[in-house]
Amino acid sequence: MSPIPDDPARYNSFLTDLLGVMAYGELSAFERLSSDARYSPTLHDRAVLGRIAVVEFQHYELVRARLEAMGLDTEAAMLPFQPSVDHFHERTRPADWYESLMKAYVIDTVSADFYRAVARHVDAATGELIEQIQSAEEATAVLQERLKAALADDPRLASRLALWARRLLGEALTQAQRVSLEHAFLGGLSGLDDAGARELVRALTAELATNHSRRMAALGLAG
Repeated sequence: MSPIPDDPARYNSFLTDLLGVMAYGELSAFERLSSDARYSPTLHDRAVLGRIAVVEFQHYELVRARLEAMGLDTEAAMLPFQPSVDHFHERTRPADWYESLMKAYVIDTVSADFYRAVARHVDAATGELIEQIQSAEEATAVLQERLKAALADDPRLASRLALWARRLLGEALTQAQRVSLEHAFLGGLSGLDDAGARELVRALTAELATNHSRRMAALGLAG
């Protein structure tokens, strides 16, 4: 973990932004998964997405509790990020169950990678919170299993889902870059100047893309 900068007020300002975007991301994931469950071909599949949605809401509650413990209003912390996150989900509406599964998988794994990378630059308590939220491997494993089963049942899905996953990755990376640079929390938490922050974001983007390609290869898809 990086030490807290000499200016605690400045650090806490960037930390508020980080927790704000995390909170709204988790709340949006809950809403998205709950809504996408309607595409489910079976009641079992609907229950799978519903269970994952509940986990996302539990994560939101953890971040909310941390913000409130800091004496901060959760809604106020989330509001700056609502337009960009909502716009992201509008641009990436799934067309069917299979695209819903892939979106849940890609966003879940890329987000986890992003926040784990951020955790290198925060205080120990925040790092533990991030790890607690991003350590739920069960949901990721379930999504991966369902995608593998779908691809095995219908190999024709491979090209469509590979293309959809690439689009999702591109949108997710653009979103991560925009949020990181516009709100400057990654550089602020790291104590870097603008040039250093941009270099850090570029390196992080490359890391996220590499990890995504590895996961797509595990599914038998081109990254």
